[in-house]
Amino acid sequence: MNKDVFEGKWKEMRGQVGGVNSPTTDLDRVGGKADQLVGLIQQKYGYTRKHAEEKFNRRLREAKADH
Repeated sequence: MNKDVFEGKWKEMRGQVGGVNSPTTDLDRVGGKADQLVGLIQQKYGYTRKHAEEKFNRRLREAKADH
């Protein structure tokens, strides 16, 4: 799943994205923007941008596999 598909299916996937341990208010703040979510993961956990993107992409793959 690419970032465009992610952004298009934000509301559908929102519950699964919650598994990244972000409070709902943070998820509301990013509003389905993949790059903003990656930035939030980076900020919250002190990851490099590359590491945050890897975490994000792993969660997308897991979410796709679950469906």
